[in-house]
Amino acid sequence: MNFLLLTHGAGSNRNAPLLVAVRNAFSAAGVETMTYNLPFREERPHGPPRPGDAERDRQGLRQQILKAREKKFEQVWMGGHSYGGRQASILAAEAPGLVDRLLLLSYPLHPPRKPDQLRTAHFPKLQTPCMFVHGSRDPFGSTDEMNQAIALIPGGVRVLEVEGAGHDLGREHTALAERIVTAFLDRNATARS
Repeated sequence: MNFLLLTHGAGSNRNAPLLVAVRNAFSAAGVETMTYNLPFREERPHGPPRPGDAERDRQGLRQQILKAREKKFEQVWMGGHSYGGRQASILAAEAPGLVDRLLLLSYPLHPPRKPDQLRTAHFPKLQTPCMFVHGSRDPFGSTDEMNQAIALIPGGVRVLEVEGAGHDLGREHTALAERIVTAFLDRNATARS
């Protein structure tokens, strides 16, 4: 059995409808899946993380992954929505081999309307295979910007584009979650598809 740890974006928590739908779809496919509140959210129920929270949030993710590793799953995967996915990818770049794959929902390439403030400095060190789920109308990065950014990642990369969706990836969470699970679990899919 495999394990997936999923976490939330800056303004949300582990009960976000998209995360719950993705968790349920992976669970139905036989993957033990856990949604996780980052330490900043446990400390404060509302509001975004502060600049100093990121390191502690990554440590929280690391601790959860190490607990999962103790259970001897075949593979251990990690991911999240927006800020949570960003922290997961930074952790994976800092600790190669910690997880087997990443699932990054609406990765925030840059703040809206600030394309010069890229959040990709760690991408060249990211050896972990990744699947990005990206809305074609995401203000945190266009499809073209996403394609340019993922070229920096040496590990295998796949992109599942959600046509017409913004940063929230739309409202059809159950149907999207099923697409995500199918794409993520498809071992025959090619990288950068």
